[in-house]
Amino acid sequence: MRSFLEPGMLVRHPEQADWGLGQVQSVVGARITVNFEHAGKVVIDLRHIALVPVTG
Repeated sequence: MRSFLEPGMLVRHPEQADWGLGQVQSVVGARITVNFEHAGKVVIDLRHIALVPVTG
């Protein structure tokens, strides 16, 4: 999963729809920091959560 996620990309959390759209801030190993519209900055472990990329 980490291989194609990079800063600036837009993502959604599959289990937290109310967080809204998130923008990837940084990726370090399996940990990714995302700034979500309604949840702020959240650090996510990609070994446990598969973020959904937003295209278009």
